[in-house]
Amino acid sequence: MTRPPRGSVLTSVLDSAMDRLVVPGYSRLGPMVRRRWWPADPEPFDGTPHIVVTGGSSGLGRATAAGLSALGAVVHLVGRSAERLESSAATIRQAVPGSELELHVCDIGDLDAVAELAGELPETVHGLVHSAGLVPPERALSPQGHELAYATHVLGPFALTVALRQRLSGGRVIWVSSGGMYSAGLGFDLESSSGKYSGVRAYARTKRMQVVIAQQLAERFGRDPVVHSMHPGWASTPGLSDSLPGFDRITRPILRTAEQGADTIVWLAAAEEAGRSTGLFWCDRRPRPTHYLPWQRDDPAAVEHLWSSVGAATGLDLR
Repeated sequence: MTRPPRGSVLTSVLDSAMDRLVVPGYSRLGPMVRRRWWPADPEPFDGTPHIVVTGGSSGLGRATAAGLSALGAVVHLVGRSAERLESSAATIRQAVPGSELELHVCDIGDLDAVAELAGELPETVHGLVHSAGLVPPERALSPQGHELAYATHVLGPFALTVALRQRLSGGRVIWVSSGGMYSAGLGFDLESSSGKYSGVRAYARTKRMQVVIAQQLAERFGRDPVVHSMHPGWASTPGLSDSLPGFDRITRPILRTAEQGADTIVWLAAAEEAGRSTGLFWCDRRPRPTHYLPWQRDDPAAVEHLWSSVGAATGLDLR
């Protein structure tokens, strides 16, 4: 089969169709087909950049760290458990001999812990990957009293980004969202306070918030640092099997590997092409729409409410 030229009408139509049909685009079929026309792999880093990866204990975070290590980065792995971080680091070192890893124990949902983490990180940070995530089985609060998914996916990552902003000059920030965010509008109930609580809904809503926050940061930062968000498709990770066991069981034959899910994260952090834009939402090395239906568009008032609420909760204001 002759490879269609990159950027051709045929590849664009096929790529978009796979996305709209969901299963072809989100499953392992997505990267298997799209790699025929997607941008080149990133070159190894010049020097030894320091890149922070939250959620580094397993799944996408660990796969991202391994991919960045293979390109020559010093990776700062962040996770809640020292034991799990050590296990993750051992796995990465086995896969990528010579990996330079620094381990940091931090609960990203705890704003005090995030402030301590920022103090531990080096004076120059070349990249920040927000990969920490969870689906609360029931309503739970962070140490500061915020709904846990909101604290972990939005408040903590925002606070860490702002704390590192000057150190990230010339670098990149990548927010790892989820295709599940397409099922959730932005709305005004940021902490899932109304109605019966659902961890899955809270997850989807806060993943939508991540995309909006990334766009807002990109507008304010320009391209210094570059800020992107992305979704990894359906990847086989401990988080998926623990939080959605039924979905995991049904879709397991077609799930992406963690490495396939992390591919675009690594590419966004390392590829020259990804640094030429900012504020976009990606999957499989290509920008994607943030909404598919006109009535799903973000209400500007809801965007402003999110931005001001995050600023108030973290005590940080970037107006």
